[in-house]
Amino acid sequence: MASEGSARTQPSRLRSAAGAFATNWRNPDLRRAQAASFAAWTAEWAVTVVLAVYAYGRGGATEVGVVALVRVLPAAIVAPLATQFADRWPREKVLVAVSVARSVTIALAGWAVFADGPALIVYALVTVSSVAAVLFRPVHSALLPSLCSTPPELAGANVVRGALDSAATLAGPVLSAVLLATGGPAQVLAVAAVASAWAGWLMARVHPEPTRVAGGAPDAEGPLDRALGGFRAVIEHRDLLLLFALAGAQTIMRGAITVFTVVVAVELVGLGDPGVGVLNAALGAGAVVASAAAALLVGTRRLAAWFGLGVALWGAPLVVIGLFPSAASAMIMLAIVGAGNALVDVGGFTLIARIAPANALARVFGVLESVAAVGVGLGALLTPFIMDALTLGTSLVVLGLLTPTAVALSWRRLRALDAVIVGRDDELALLRGVPLLDALPLPALETVARQLDHVVVPAGETVFRQGDPGDRFYVVVAGTAEVMGDGRPITNLGPGESFGEIALLRRVPRTATVRAVEELRLESLRGDRFLALMTGSTRGGAATSARVDEMLHRFAPRPLPGVEPPR
Repeated sequence: MASEGSARTQPSRLRSAAGAFATNWRNPDLRRAQAASFAAWTAEWAVTVVLAVYAYGRGGATEVGVVALVRVLPAAIVAPLATQFADRWPREKVLVAVSVARSVTIALAGWAVFADGPALIVYALVTVSSVAAVLFRPVHSALLPSLCSTPPELAGANVVRGALDSAATLAGPVLSAVLLATGGPAQVLAVAAVASAWAGWLMARVHPEPTRVAGGAPDAEGPLDRALGGFRAVIEHRDLLLLFALAGAQTIMRGAITVFTVVVAVELVGLGDPGVGVLNAALGAGAVVASAAAALLVGTRRLAAWFGLGVALWGAPLVVIGLFPSAASAMIMLAIVGAGNALVDVGGFTLIARIAPANALARVFGVLESVAAVGVGLGALLTPFIMDALTLGTSLVVLGLLTPTAVALSWRRLRALDAVIVGRDDELALLRGVPLLDALPLPALETVARQLDHVVVPAGETVFRQGDPGDRFYVVVAGTAEVMGDGRPITNLGPGESFGEIALLRRVPRTATVRAVEELRLESLRGDRFLALMTGSTRGGAATSARVDEMLHRFAPRPLPGVEPPR
């Protein structure tokens, strides 16, 4: 029996994985948004590699660490503050502005290097570009759910973006290695500027449907509340806080690896300056291979556990490099780190998008970028001091144990988070089966699922009576509900069917009586939240109008004041 189930599951996983890529390709907006992410991430990795080489040539590992920290600190401050605008303005337009700003500042930095200008000007321009770059990922992450309809589709979108990010993690360093060997840092920065401009052009052609959800619009908040909204959402949500803590440990290791790749390539295994690009390319190659395997996680109910494994893999391979140093072990182990990156992308971004408040999603991802920037900066800054206090090999071992230890301590809570998501998936499947809600994008449905109230009505009891004020929308989970108009039976409703929308949408008393034929289990949503949901979406509004007309015709209730009888 076990082998039978396994045999059925594997083809299903393969179909889901293939479907993830097919869905992204068929959706023009999703396809352009994903290509823009690839271009932006390629530029970021190219700039990271060339900046490390440039700084190492001027002041060694210490300058690499200091420059990395100085580069990310302003970004860490700006990200959670600036992303508030992406919760108020069209997110695709924010991404266009970010991409243009990055392209201009990187191009100017390239010119400064080419003209042999002061290093401080180069560092200042790259820092400004990093402030813009740190906004791209959180805003893009907040945009993706609005381009998706179901949790598997969102997971698939994150798989595809993870695969493209992995390809960019390979393309950026390979491009850097080739241009460093044949030209110089200025050429790398010029290509990175072009890639950023391409990302902006692609995002200018993305036009998602705007959707407003209940729960407090950013425009209604004060400036301070808007600025701190992302921090508040993370602190108040236990599961978000756990994910962010593990992400912090992972990014500390990312900063450490920024320094380690330079020192290992130049001093430990003798690959020279181009070897920095080679080792980073190995990391990217591992991420590319793992991204294909990560596609099998579409539809899985253990994303938190896989996310934890990915975080652990950002550290454990360094232990092997420290114990068995060689060019081969360095490339193989960094490829395994890249594999961990693919798992972190799929699990982390999908989980955060699903459990964070939809009206603060860009700000939550902005906080994540801030945590990442601080973590990378701290890791890059502290690693040279640790290497001075210990040997290089011992430093690799000590720092490499950080993320596996953090994941081991958090494992039970990660598994509990998986159980929560399973319950949410069941609620979303129920809601997606309701014709009135089927047209809504995923962020709106996630908000509904968090706001549902469970109701049990004993057999023979009345849910509401004709003429009562309308205050709630209902979906049947189990049991049978009888609908009666003017005292006569009209129809029965079963699991997956809904009722109560007519009075809410037409703002009139209940047009029929609903009672439980047998024990009735319902999910209910407050009327004000239901109205905000349906009127905030173009597709939802069209579905609402058609559904109400159909229901009025079907039930044919007695005309009430303010309601025209169907013709």
